[in-house]
Amino acid sequence: MAAAIPKGSVEHLRGSDPVLRGVIDAVEADGGIGARGGRRGIKRDDHYGALVRSIVGQQLSAKVAAVMNQRMFDRFGGRPPTPEEVLAEDPEEFRAAIGLSNMKVAFLRSLAEHVIDGSLELDRMGKLSDEDVIAELVQVKGIGEWTAHMFLLFHLQRPDVLAVGDLGIRSAMRTAYDLEELPGPTDMERIAEPWRPYRSVACRFLWRSLDNTPA
Repeated sequence: MAAAIPKGSVEHLRGSDPVLRGVIDAVEADGGIGARGGRRGIKRDDHYGALVRSIVGQQLSAKVAAVMNQRMFDRFGGRPPTPEEVLAEDPEEFRAAIGLSNMKVAFLRSLAEHVIDGSLELDRMGKLSDEDVIAELVQVKGIGEWTAHMFLLFHLQRPDVLAVGDLGIRSAMRTAYDLEELPGPTDMERIAEPWRPYRSVACRFLWRSLDNTPA
């Protein structure tokens, strides 16, 4: 399910930054940000499934991540595995069947353990601030800032998330703003300041400009 675009957000972004306006015009001429991407197979209230999908997609291109997630869904009848199902899997067999690294299998098991023992209360996520959601999630082994940002941006559909650790956003910024090198978090925050409170929407246009929206 693709994240909704807040009313007035595109107009705000067009007016706040002439460079971003050019990115938006090019993307919309090519079908817009709703043309591809989305979160197929994940229900809006399935916070656990969304995190599983993000862990699988870490450090992979959107296309490769989509393939691996589909393999995982196929293994569990077209849906993400439950925490209990993850822990019931033989780690090596699970790794081989989906094509995961040993590290990602360990991360998925850590997430499952945190959910089962109650140390991560996913039902609370929708009520927390962006900062508190990140603080809760990064306690799980293998969930860092990038995964937390993807969860906020795509699953909780928070409107003002800047994914400073995402290579796609950094690459798109470098291209759009004609930078000599990939920008770091400080430069990204400076460039994106005029985009508030719709930095999430700007990120989606930047990803789409490279045809690399996270899967």
